[in-house]
Amino acid sequence: MSSQKRARTFKVLSALLSYPSEELKAATEELRQVLRSEGLITGGQLKRVEAFLDEFRDRDLYDLQERYTLLFDRTRSLSLHLFEHVLGESRDRGQAMVDLAQHYEQNGFVISTRELPDFLPLFLEFLSMIPVEDARQLLDDPIEIIATLDERLRKRKSAYRVVFQALRAISRGKVDPQRLAELTAQIETEPDDLEALDKEWEEAAVHFGPGARDDSGCGRTRLATQIRAGLRDVRRNGSGEMPTN
Repeated sequence: MSSQKRARTFKVLSALLSYPSEELKAATEELRQVLRSEGLITGGQLKRVEAFLDEFRDRDLYDLQERYTLLFDRTRSLSLHLFEHVLGESRDRGQAMVDLAQHYEQNGFVISTRELPDFLPLFLEFLSMIPVEDARQLLDDPIEIIATLDERLRKRKSAYRVVFQALRAISRGKVDPQRLAELTAQIETEPDDLEALDKEWEEAAVHFGPGARDDSGCGRTRLATQIRAGLRDVRRNGSGEMPTN
């Protein structure tokens, strides 16, 4: 694949991490053909994603939606909001999202949903719109977060793990085993513990948009710096817990 070509594979993976719908179930064969034709995912990894597509197509929609909600909406340690895992409720999280939104806009990607910019499916959709080598390089920045989610899903024996494995296969970023162990050390709240969940999600508001911008600029370098700074905080903390104010 040419380095200047866009990769729809990222859009396929974005779709698979989005809330299940009948439209998505009906599109599984089209998604399969995109993966096969582009070749970003190959061999055993491609077979595993295709098996996930088969399961997704054949499973009852209600069951798919319930599984998705329990995993990604009601389990904070599996949140699909990238900055949640390294910046927590700190003020830096709001500014990081401002920077990411500006990075999207500078590359012609207009956010048309209510999701925050660090929502992983949204991030992957953006990657599908830029040259594939640029996309792979940008994917390297949160690869430790993606690896952490992969490991947590492995422990749960979740079928969704194959999507995160595919992202790790596409990325050329290296994951430090010690960092991964520290990030996965966080104690997870079970989805059926409603009182604990309510306490977990009592967060300070995150502000981004007009008025939240500073004059220090933005772009890939700053975004990578913020992610790495968050990871350093986790290592210093030593417990694997997310940072707080």
